[in-house]
Amino acid sequence: MTDRPRIAFQGELGAYSHQACHDARPDYDPLPCHTFEETIEAVQSGKADLAMLPVENTTYGRVADIHRLLPESGLHIIDEAFVRVHISLMALPGVHLDEIEVVRAHLVLLPQSRGFLDQLGIRGEAAADSAGAAADIAKNGERNVGALASDLAADTYGLNILARHIEDQDHNTTRFLIMSREPNMTRRGDEQMMTTFVFRVRNIPAALYKAMGGFATNGVNMTKLESYMVDGSFTATQFYADIEGHPEDRSVQLALEELEYFTDRLDVLGVYPADPRRN
Repeated sequence: MTDRPRIAFQGELGAYSHQACHDARPDYDPLPCHTFEETIEAVQSGKADLAMLPVENTTYGRVADIHRLLPESGLHIIDEAFVRVHISLMALPGVHLDEIEVVRAHLVLLPQSRGFLDQLGIRGEAAADSAGAAADIAKNGERNVGALASDLAADTYGLNILARHIEDQDHNTTRFLIMSREPNMTRRGDEQMMTTFVFRVRNIPAALYKAMGGFATNGVNMTKLESYMVDGSFTATQFYADIEGHPEDRSVQLALEELEYFTDRLDVLGVYPADPRRN
């Protein structure tokens, strides 16, 4: 057993969420979980101190269900982390690239390396999890099979990297939120502070338009605004928003006060420093 704090994530050891934990909280022990719900529960129950949750990707947009889970979790955002999704091809030690006939990876990774795979005539097979595919190769000793995963997955399962960073595009990045049982409202870090909140507008004409007016008139930059249905209802719509600034900033105070006038619910999910890679 270790006395080090733990950070929970969804996926197998070596997954990109594990990479996010490794990079952002190297002094924490990773705790892999099967689902996002299990990841959140690990923090709620005290099995983990923090949770690392992906919220959006530059290629595939927002991560399904996360916006619904965050407000219901009772956890608070205390930080964000951006992870560049580098894809490496790995195989058993001693295997050469020309021996690889098929590679396995999560379905979303295969198209991102299509150019490289087609050039070498390697067939792709979808797996439930890229790091899990790497683990299976190590366990089963398959010599003609490779995995597409992170460098951390190769280190974790004792595989050799045959080709690094083979993704077709050089911008694929996933944004993660670090969640805690307790909020941290202090100003910290050297970067711009961010505030994330969810709200539901009142059932009055042009409520959303009017609610957004306070951010424009007070010069508050809103970097994200997304809507999603609540409880399967077409009439109950909740909005998720990120803004630049701290709730104690006068401009943010005024904008949130005006927003509150047009909402039935307004919950701040967290206040945290912007990741330097945001810009």
